[in-house]
Amino acid sequence: MSSSTAFFFFLVNVSLLLTLSSAADPFVSYDFEVSYITASPLGVPQQVIAINKKFPGPTINVTTNNNVAVNVRNKLDESLLLHWSGIQQRRSSWQDGVLGTNCPIPSKWNWTYQFQVKDQIGSFFYFPSLHLQRAAGGFGGFIINNRPIIPIPFDTPYDDIVVFIGDWYTRNHTDLRKALDDGKDLGMPDGVLINGKGPYRYNDTLVPDGIDYETIEVHPGKTYRLRVHNVGVSTSLNFRIQSHNLLLAETEGSYTVQQNYTSLDIHVGQSYSFLVTMDQNASSDYYIVASARFVNESRWQKVTGVAILRYTNSKGKAHGPLPPAPDDQFDKTYSMNQARSIRWNVSASGARPNPQGSFRYGSINVTEIYVLKNKLPEKINGKRRATVSGISFVNPSTPIRLADQYKLKGVYKLDFPTKPITGPPRAETSIINGTYRGFMEVILQNNDTKMHTYHMSGYAFFVVGMDYGDWSENSRGTYNKWDGIARTTAQVYPGAWTAILVSLDNVGVWNLRTENLDSWYLGQETYVRVVNPEVTNKTELPIPDNALFCGALSKLQKPQVIASAASPINGNTLKLFFTWLIICAWIHIFQ
Repeated sequence: MSSSTAFFFFLVNVSLLLTLSSAADPFVSYDFEVSYITASPLGVPQQVIAINKKFPGPTINVTTNNNVAVNVRNKLDESLLLHWSGIQQRRSSWQDGVLGTNCPIPSKWNWTYQFQVKDQIGSFFYFPSLHLQRAAGGFGGFIINNRPIIPIPFDTPYDDIVVFIGDWYTRNHTDLRKALDDGKDLGMPDGVLINGKGPYRYNDTLVPDGIDYETIEVHPGKTYRLRVHNVGVSTSLNFRIQSHNLLLAETEGSYTVQQNYTSLDIHVGQSYSFLVTMDQNASSDYYIVASARFVNESRWQKVTGVAILRYTNSKGKAHGPLPPAPDDQFDKTYSMNQARSIRWNVSASGARPNPQGSFRYGSINVTEIYVLKNKLPEKINGKRRATVSGISFVNPSTPIRLADQYKLKGVYKLDFPTKPITGPPRAETSIINGTYRGFMEVILQNNDTKMHTYHMSGYAFFVVGMDYGDWSENSRGTYNKWDGIARTTAQVYPGAWTAILVSLDNVGVWNLRTENLDSWYLGQETYVRVVNPEVTNKTELPIPDNALFCGALSKLQKPQVIASAASPINGNTLKLFFTWLIICAWIHIFQ
């Protein structure tokens, strides 16, 4: 056999190998250009953050275990990080996109996130995590589908529809940030957007003329999966569709026991999947509504998002009053009981939490307990700050995970208290020392007057209990130890507590925060540091080759690395390259 022929067959073998490896864990690549555009979602021109000139941004649609590469080009006039809310970043907190793990992407630079959506399914979203930027947009959907061999626990819907709801201000995010820096509240939002658009003019007094609204067109008789995300600043919203039932099927990566709701409260940062069958007559269009909750509803009437559901054979416009929100002004348990009714489908197939090899989380011994209490903002060193257990988090100039990698001292304190401190509040970089493979119980106590939702990166936690009043050890008698929902973001009602259980099996540094943007910006967060005492790369991936450096490590940063950054070579690119080489070799041999 000639050397040319041997080389030809070598290339064939390499190409086959790449095909097989790509089939096992395919690469999916996206290019995001993050920039400002001018838009008028509530009729007032303002600066909005768009991705690829779109607001909301494009949906990332992948399958369990896919490798995902997102090349982000920052065309804003300030630094940027994209956070993949609910994506667990197994073994790689390097890719989480928050200040505790990542240096920001400077203005005019680009950086490529690379991670695997390992052992996850469900409905999530991404958003910019710095500088209150989410209040200006920059968010988009993130869908993880089951692998084809794993059945979903319902008939395949006719189509997927992603719906973003959220309160909205007509002031730029920089103005909102200045208000918080000056010690002020943000005040009542100017409205609610649905998919980046303002309300349909259902009321001539409340809704001005000329506002662009969202229309969702559907086929009669078909069932759709609506993936609904509250991407707002701080307002809980009640979601409903006129004359249609919402069959809850999944929330943030966990299939639920399927139950019908006429409406559901969706709190800031939360995501739900509903199966909606288009079983009504087509005499007119139908209202889709997202209205503010736990506020003075008469004063907040304009803080209502309205879109239109239109059957393809619709005969007229939607008309009449909006479908009513729950009438529970004097029944503070209604919404909480609704939240308690959301249960985990323990018989469904698919990727799901499996702590310590047992789906029976209620039988696992708790190894550490943290009671985290928040309350009204207060002054610390003359500045208005928000706290968790009396500590307002200060982001270090060098990210925590990066400091660990380079063994820097004094960047943070590993001394976050297990119970709220009794002295005056402090502003410092104090984080939780989590035990690898431990089983942590966290009680979230909300002594503020408004609703809070808490999110934990890196994990799905089990929501095992919630009630009004102060939590006590006797409260454990009310825990759901069998089918409490596993999710990434849980609401804590004002004057109430929520208890979660989490298996610390994911090495890294993980953000634990309120999703209310104003309180998060003012310091209501901390991190959980989980380290494997055995030095091994099996439980954590190495620092990425394109890691950014800042703070005490800024001298390590090479600008040319970023200037030349581009999308990584994925499986398809490599296969094309080797196919080209094979063709060249073939021509060389047989010419």
